[in-house]
Amino acid sequence: MPNIDTILCPVDFSEFSEKAYDYAYSLARHYKAKLFILHVVEPLIPVYRGYLSPTFVDDVCARQDADAQEQMQNLEARQKSEKVESEALVQWGFVPDSIISFAEEHKVDLIVMGTHGRRGLDRLTMGSTTERVLRKAPCAVLAVRQPMWDFVRPASLEDPVRLRKVLCCTDFSESSPRALEYAFSLASQYQAEVTVLHVIEHGKDDPEAREQATKCIEEVIPPEVRNWATVVPYVRTGKPYQEINLHATQTQSDLIVMGVRGRNALDIALFGSTTSRVIQLGPCPVLVVRN
Repeated sequence: MPNIDTILCPVDFSEFSEKAYDYAYSLARHYKAKLFILHVVEPLIPVYRGYLSPTFVDDVCARQDADAQEQMQNLEARQKSEKVESEALVQWGFVPDSIISFAEEHKVDLIVMGTHGRRGLDRLTMGSTTERVLRKAPCAVLAVRQPMWDFVRPASLEDPVRLRKVLCCTDFSESSPRALEYAFSLASQYQAEVTVLHVIEHGKDDPEAREQATKCIEEVIPPEVRNWATVVPYVRTGKPYQEINLHATQTQSDLIVMGVRGRNALDIALFGSTTSRVIQLGPCPVLVVRN
């Protein structure tokens, strides 16, 4: 099982980062992890600085910093529990680079951040900051946006997120086992059901191929996991991202877990790939795990 001792939640005080904060807080609570809440301020007047009065520049920067500190306090007030050790920080710099540097310096185990969500099939976007962090992050990244169904902030306000169904996608590649570890770990923490899904991409719906794929799924599920978790193997046929999103929608999955093959492969192949389209078009948050 993965060790999640430190969690980083970058925030920009939008509705997307507020939703991400709920997830980060809940995960920190379940894993007893330290939670870093980071807001990066990009100077509003980085250009032509030499033509401006130093007093004016200092005044603008001071107001930016004060505003960030105030909003950070408001965000922290959403959740306050002795069970979660948290530290809120405001830094200056270029947002994606600052997030990556912070994660590397503090050996962060998980980054939880918001995305811009769906804007239609003709205009796929998840936000440039999220894209860059996904490409370069040294750890797993949970990309969060507003789910299609609301299970955030249930009756118990002590835990703002309830995960009931986790969907883990496997293509039986070298990146799949790590994703399964995270899915089973989440199932253990939240007492959630795990569906292990494989999509047969080429060919027609072949019962023999389905049976073989189901056997392969069964083989990658550790026997001891079945002692404490409900694990459902499932096979679909079609375009992977479409079938993954369709299955998540039909079963009302609360979280999708996907494995990728390291930073270099992700940097080259993420966008336009299955992973990016699931993040952009799927009905729920997506946890991207590197092997």
